[in-house]
Amino acid sequence: MANTHTGPRPRMPASVAAVLTCPVCGLPLETGERGPSCANGHGFDVAREGYVGLLTGRTPPGSGDDKAMVADRLSFQSGGHYDPIGHALARALDEELTVDEPLVVDVGGGTGHYLTLILDASPRMVGLTTDVSKFAARKAAKAHERSGAITADSWRPLPLATGSADALINVFAPRNAAEFHRILDPAGVLLVVTPEADHLTELRSALGLLDVDPRKDERLAEGLHGHFSPERAETLRFTMDLSHQDALTVVGMGPSARHVTPERLAELVAGLPEPVRVTASVRVGRYRPLPDTEIPTATDQRGSSRGEKARRVSE
Repeated sequence: MANTHTGPRPRMPASVAAVLTCPVCGLPLETGERGPSCANGHGFDVAREGYVGLLTGRTPPGSGDDKAMVADRLSFQSGGHYDPIGHALARALDEELTVDEPLVVDVGGGTGHYLTLILDASPRMVGLTTDVSKFAARKAAKAHERSGAITADSWRPLPLATGSADALINVFAPRNAAEFHRILDPAGVLLVVTPEADHLTELRSALGLLDVDPRKDERLAEGLHGHFSPERAETLRFTMDLSHQDALTVVGMGPSARHVTPERLAELVAGLPEPVRVTASVRVGRYRPLPDTEIPTATDQRGSSRGEKARRVSE
């Protein structure tokens, strides 16, 4: 589990900090007494919790988890309910990564829970979590001694050097194929976790929630097309015994909760047995970056990213 820091400000591993770039101009960031800055004089803060704030411009309201949502997710994660997903990712990366001290980046990784499970399983790896939520980044920065955290918007250029990541993981999070391709080493791997049709099926039927989009796999392929080629995928299925609070949390972690008022949702969950046995069913897909010569034009890249952003809410 996570190595939680409660004393001095956690420090990002030097090899991770070395790949950070300026979100304004793209130049490398150098660590100074006042925090990281680039040669053009753009400076950024290191929060007392240890994450580096690299968000620029206006972030749309509702883009990231608030403090209460992060607390709920931490509570759910501490129960180990989704740990089989992290273990599956760890096994896959152990097979894939043979270089010394490979860098694993979890884009949209929230509190850093999955990355922590990966690093716990492989002492030779280092990691970085990116998330738009400062509340999530606060937790991710303290999640593991061999990882760091930054605030960054996945729909803007990511503040990471080109080709700097040996692996990317993406768990129930937005996907910006063009930026994923840019920051991933040409020999690297992208692991994407998406829900299968029977994911949380017991809660969906009992609470009247949205079904998983039947075109999910097709949309995933469309979103990554032109930047990545699919290699293989596995379905991971397991059961969870959830308290009523955990059931509310896991529903709130997906888009279905937006279609039921919190009061009505709580009323429906209260009518379920406790614990309630729920199926978790996800697809873990492996993807390879295409050669640069096969990448579409910049216009096509922007169009692909916008389309994927618009469609992600149904996942």
